[in-house]
Amino acid sequence: MSTDEREQGELDREARAAFLGSGGTGVLSFTTEADESPHSIPVSYGFDATDETFYFRLAVGPESEKADLLDRGVSFVVYERSADHWESVVATGHLEHVEDEDVGTDALAGLDRSHIPMFDVFGRPSAQVTFEFYRLAPGSLTGRRETIVRE
Repeated sequence: MSTDEREQGELDREARAAFLGSGGTGVLSFTTEADESPHSIPVSYGFDATDETFYFRLAVGPESEKADLLDRGVSFVVYERSADHWESVVATGHLEHVEDEDVGTDALAGLDRSHIPMFDVFGRPSAQVTFEFYRLAPGSLTGRRETIVRE
């Protein structure tokens, strides 16, 4: 009879960068009022490993609920699971509008180094949706993994 062992650990900077790649998908959650649940949405992201910054292309039209939440704290989670392992990265902080003057050319260079996958999930052509770019320079960035070692 075999027993399976589990190896758990933190992801260091290099392992986080390898896991995140230059972009993919994750879940962005905005804080809300104390008596409300967080507002969580699946989003595409770009990641710049040089300064460990995330970039988002968010729909912010008049019908968007998140437009009212953009100045609040956020958490962003990327995860992957298979039969014998899982990995996750959690980032927290505040979003910054990339076109704001105080963000400047560093953000634009970081955006250029990342790749935000584009998905059409709005039920109408993307050209009819208002998008803006935001970045998250995390105040906290952690990663974990667990692997099942089969004997």
